[in-house]
Amino acid sequence: QVQLVESGGGLVQAGGSLRLSCAASRSISNAMGWYRQAPGKQRELVATITSGGGTNYADSVKGRFTISRDNAKNTVYLQMNSLKPEDTAVYYCNANWRTTSYWGQGTQVTVSS
Repeated sequence: QVQLVESGGGLVQAGGSLRLSCAASRSISNAMGWYRQAPGKQRELVATITSGGGTNYADSVKGRFTISRDNAKNTVYLQMNSLKPEDTAVYYCNANWRTTSYWGQGTQVTVSS
């Protein structure tokens, strides 16, 4: 079993920044990632990072968001800069451990125009 606890969401004006954190209850050797779900839309990939630091981003956030991880703290981060109203969503942390995919409870990010 893996518990993922997210923090760092909130309300910010367009152009602002937020940093999300996700702490895992155990070491994760696989990739971890961030996904988001806006009202009325499907959950979508934001960014992923391997244990070695390899990253992948959705086109919509490239150049604005940065994913990173601290393996010693079992924590993954999402630095979000130049936020836009269309970034408004619930952001979820994801990690795969053994054969199971785990999700955090989600943290709300709201960007006002």
